[in-house]
Amino acid sequence: MDETTTTTQSSFHEATIVSQDGSVRTLKVPVVQELARHGIKDVPKMFLRPPLDTLNTCFTENFPSISMAKLRANDVEAKENELRKLGQGFGEFGMVLVSDHGIPLSLLSCVKKVIKGFFGLSFEGKKRSVGTYDTVDNMGYGRNFVKPDDKPLDWIDRLTMKVSPKESTHGLNVWPQNPTNFREVIESYAEKATELVDDILEALAEALSLDEKAFVKYFDPKSREINARINYYPPCPKPKLTMGLSPHTDATILTLLMQFDISGGLQVMHKDKNIWFSVPWPNDALLVNVGDLLEIMSNGKVQSSWHRAVTQVDLERFSLALFFNPPLSMEIEPIKSDDSSDYEYKKVVVGDYLQHLYKVSPTLSKVAIKYAMV
Repeated sequence: MDETTTTTQSSFHEATIVSQDGSVRTLKVPVVQELARHGIKDVPKMFLRPPLDTLNTCFTENFPSISMAKLRANDVEAKENELRKLGQGFGEFGMVLVSDHGIPLSLLSCVKKVIKGFFGLSFEGKKRSVGTYDTVDNMGYGRNFVKPDDKPLDWIDRLTMKVSPKESTHGLNVWPQNPTNFREVIESYAEKATELVDDILEALAEALSLDEKAFVKYFDPKSREINARINYYPPCPKPKLTMGLSPHTDATILTLLMQFDISGGLQVMHKDKNIWFSVPWPNDALLVNVGDLLEIMSNGKVQSSWHRAVTQVDLERFSLALFFNPPLSMEIEPIKSDDSSDYEYKKVVVGDYLQHLYKVSPTLSKVAIKYAMV
């Protein structure tokens, strides 16, 4: 057995699986970053799936994009135009690209640096730098969404932290100690991102002719939930037989996503055309994604996006997702408006909905939201 084989076989994440009969077993999942690092040619069976429908993927130069500078400006005509694009983008794709977002490029550069610094460590170095623990959020470094039914696993490595409330991770080793400024940088970014998300939610309320605070009132600064998840997609020798991230919706109000170095991995399903679109991603733009909870609160006026990430043969990709939610104990419901008398959605407790989504995922279509339908 050569050194490469020995190294890859000894590098794995452990996932606890609870079967339907209540039995518990531990599954060893190979670390895909290590597999890619050692240049494997054959993908382990647990990652293989039927060939993807890549031929049905479309590209568009007119993907919805908004300028936050125009949304925040005093130019009424320019603002109304951006509000219209925001509403249309959320309605058609469930996501929009955001330019002129106001987050300093120097801060984005620091975010990229600490993320690459962490994933540049050896596998043993990453394990020493941060631990993991078992909750519905699967915090720390490792794997999540591993099911007992032998469904194909995604070609991805992940790092997840809870940014807010800050005290929720007190005493838990889920923030990397290396790079030493990792937590400081991510929290600084999250603080600026929170301002951006609040502005977008206020703009969306205006676009839907609702009270400006209709959505942001659920975000108390001290109790709001913000989770950060870093997705690392290493090169894959069989991109048509693997998936970076299985199709899903986010169980959030909004998700803010940044990626760097390359684009082309994120795809979204068009609501009406039933076609996958590759999301074009200009440098320094961010992406805002509608989650299931916002679909419920808007009574379906905006709908969460059905999206996925594909693998690429010679390229690696990083993304950082910030998931914004009310406290887990809060109950949400469709916001009443003058033009709505019938409501398709019912009241749900945020934590109950999250547990439901994690229980049923992954699925072949958008079914989790039916939990909240009348």
